[in-house]
Amino acid sequence: MNKAQLVEAIADKLGGRQQAADAVDAVLDAIVRATVAGDRVSVTGFGSFEKVDRPARYARNPQTGERVRVKKTSVPRFRAGQGFKDLVSGTKKLPKGGEVSVKKAPKGSLTGGASATVKKAAAKKATTAKKAAAKTAVAKKTVAKKTTATAVKKATAKTAVAKKATPAAKKATVKKAAATAKKTATTAKKTAPAAKKTATTAKKTAPAAKKATAKTTAPAKKATARKTTAKKTTARKK
Repeated sequence: MNKAQLVEAIADKLGGRQQAADAVDAVLDAIVRATVAGDRVSVTGFGSFEKVDRPARYARNPQTGERVRVKKTSVPRFRAGQGFKDLVSGTKKLPKGGEVSVKKAPKGSLTGGASATVKKAAAKKATTAKKAAAKTAVAKKTVAKKTTATAVKKATAKTAVAKKATPAAKKATVKKAAATAKKTATTAKKTAPAAKKTATTAKKTAPAAKKATAKTTAPAKKATARKTTAKKTTARKK
């Protein structure tokens, strides 16, 4: 079946040959334009058209067997749908009574279905990424608030402990000072009688010492006087 026969086959259903020809041209043009643009045209129950890129490669000329380099190119590819395959294989029978063998495709599946789904998926990913970023930011803020609150609590607890500890420390120092004062007082009381005894002994020994010094100095003075008189007499004799 060629294009003209295809138009004749659908002319009765569309109400005329010209309308059928316009419909076939419009459908084919839409499929070609979408495939060239890189979109995947999918018709449910029929198949899908897509553009496939082939890299540069080496091939052989079947006539000469010569190795030929083939440039990079793009080719269209058609993949039959499962419903089309089932009808061709015979697992499913063609509907009778003029019923359409290929069911109506949902909206957006004839042209640009793949690109639309890709765009929707990208939009969903972007929204999920934004939501995840927002959640992480909120989680970081909550963690920071918790850490600051715990730090403040710890600081207040330390200050309270320090305030409680200072009166106790003051009491301990006062107790220590009182104990040292008592010790010094007791030592002073103990040493006071010994100091009194030493003072009394010094008073008793003072007159004896004066007498002894007087006794020792008096003979010394007499001896010096005798020596001076002897010198005088010897000088006169001469």
